[in-house]
Amino acid sequence: MKVHELFAYLHVKDAARAIEFYKQAFGAEEKFRLSEPGGRIGHAELVFNGTTVMLSDEFPEYGIRGPQAGGTGVSIHLHVDDADAVMKRAAAAGATIEREPENQFYGERSGVLRDPFGHRWNIGHHIEDVSFDEMQARYNKMLGK
Repeated sequence: MKVHELFAYLHVKDAARAIEFYKQAFGAEEKFRLSEPGGRIGHAELVFNGTTVMLSDEFPEYGIRGPQAGGTGVSIHLHVDDADAVMKRAAAAGATIEREPENQFYGERSGVLRDPFGHRWNIGHHIEDVSFDEMQARYNKMLGK
């Protein structure tokens, strides 16, 4: 197994406000964001002097809660060569699969698991290049908007 990248993925109650805070407090630059028509941020990426942090609003319907709502507030996003194989390997080691790997609108095949210690991991591998505009269009289509 080869790990390509590992990202901290923050989950917060008000992602738009958090983004502005991280810009002002730490000089972060916003790379892009995917927003629902109602304004909830499904995904954003901030760059802290070359290091990327991912961020989203809470999605309680998927068990994604920030620390203020009693959640862990952080997922770990791991890019690998073969998400399916890594998910099987993790399950054999004691992880619980929350979502089996499938092809995603953002150009990745990914799944979600919880390790035996309660941490949430997004495991994925690249399947296609998708521009930010196309990603937003696909996100809107997925939401039925």
